[in-house]
Amino acid sequence: MSGMSISGVGAAYPQPGTTGSSQSNTTPQESTSGLSPASVKETEQKTLQEMLQEAREKAQQRRDALKLKTPKRYGDAPMEAYARLSRARTVADVSSAAGYARRRIIQLKAAKRQDSENAGQIQAAINQLQKAVGRAGKKRRDLEREKLSEARRLKLERENKTRQAQRLKQELTRKKTMRMIRERGYLREAEIDNRLQAQLAETRMELRAQAQALSDALTPSVDAAMQQYAAQTAPAPAAPSGGEISVQA
Repeated sequence: MSGMSISGVGAAYPQPGTTGSSQSNTTPQESTSGLSPASVKETEQKTLQEMLQEAREKAQQRRDALKLKTPKRYGDAPMEAYARLSRARTVADVSSAAGYARRRIIQLKAAKRQDSENAGQIQAAINQLQKAVGRAGKKRRDLEREKLSEARRLKLERENKTRQAQRLKQELTRKKTMRMIRERGYLREAEIDNRLQAQLAETRMELRAQAQALSDALTPSVDAAMQQYAAQTAPAPAAPSGGEISVQA
């Protein structure tokens, strides 16, 4: 018998009950919006690029959150207030120093609401300025009493009461000396407090730097992770399918 060849049997003579079976057996990948393999691959690449960009943005935001900032010198305000108070020689000068302290208190309270990271340092400066306002009131009263004592001493001298005038002068000198020593102590106190707050701020900066270094060390490379993900999710090549059946006899 001569050789017999049957080609495309399924296509030429469909079996009963198999009408439309090829449509029902169509895979989801082949029916996805009618996209070609090149279009599907391009869409996957765009999706990976978007994920990569999003991961980079999140990493940058984390680094910005841990970024070191130059500490502000909030402690300079109390030292300046006490320096002005120490230089004051009249009641008007004392009032001016107290006014400076009150203005800085208002400014620091506003800064505290905006700079929450340095809230402790700002509050310490506010406390020192409030003390400066109270001590300015005490110095004002001391100057007024010294002025009255000086007027009384001059009156005693005019009345030739030399001994009493001399005694009053010595008492007045002693009070002025004690007041000046006390005012230098105020300035020294503000300086020590400022130095302490600066050390605390530096410690917080070091801890923030260590946290940033630890985060950078533990965070894997985003590019490498995304490349690994792309390699794992790459579609496998499709197996070739035969289109005809050949039967040789």
